[in-house]
Amino acid sequence: MAGPSDPLPLPAAVDAYLRRIAVERGLSPHTVAGYRTDLAQFVARCEESGIATVGAVDRKAVRRFIAALSNEGYAKRSIARKAAAVRSFLGDAARRGHIGANPAAGVPTPKRPRSLPKAMSRASLGAALDGVLGDDPASLRDRALLELIYGTGLRVSEAASLHVTDVGAEPFIRVLGKGSKERAVPIGREARGAIDRYLDRGRPRIATADSGGWLFLGMRGTRMDVREMRRAVRARVGTFPHALRHSYATHLLENGADLRSVQELLGHVELATTQIYTSVTRDHLEKAYERSHPRA
Repeated sequence: MAGPSDPLPLPAAVDAYLRRIAVERGLSPHTVAGYRTDLAQFVARCEESGIATVGAVDRKAVRRFIAALSNEGYAKRSIARKAAAVRSFLGDAARRGHIGANPAAGVPTPKRPRSLPKAMSRASLGAALDGVLGDDPASLRDRALLELIYGTGLRVSEAASLHVTDVGAEPFIRVLGKGSKERAVPIGREARGAIDRYLDRGRPRIATADSGGWLFLGMRGTRMDVREMRRAVRARVGTFPHALRHSYATHLLENGADLRSVQELLGHVELATTQIYTSVTRDHLEKAYERSHPRA
């Protein structure tokens, strides 16, 4: 095994680390690309300071990197994300004996701002969905996409990965989420009806011999990717797919769903990730009280 004094070049160490986490943690190409960008910045900063190997990285190099990001005007959320990527990379290097200890451990970083998810009201979202009319393939597809994301809380990347066979006659659909973790999500009658109409009258009119089994197709018959989905949602309801997912979770909690169930439905690993929605629902309850109680 390599030791702390071994001259393992930083770029080579980063490349090996990214290959490992892609396989071991089942990360999506998009997530790995994000890690690559953040670690490339760190490597570039180290090389500017004359640090070319993993074993030469010290606590001061990590602190200088974080300070430089702050001076360059990066948002606290971005700094915290980049620092987490560096901490994870150096922790892996320490476990493999390429460095004596993780020099990023304990280095203070800005706290991520606790931004509340923006949910649409049930009335406005319902009106927006019902307003997607038309029997043309694009309208049928987009209505199915909107109803699916709001009706199941899928991430847009999960929706883009669905195949026709994933939405059979069963009341649940199987979704492969972050970290290649599979979960079963119930699909309601509105989403089911919209998907059935799209499969019956929309998808066959745009599918080609090269379409494969992808559920959602672009107008040229190829797989509809995440970027195309974001554009379609934005054009149809004036917001982004994640707002539909936020609305799904918020409306469930407002109507009495328990937090653990919502965690499972959303595919969150940590309950704390789901708990942010309780702030939204508390705000909803407070406003309802102020509107309704004579002594409020």
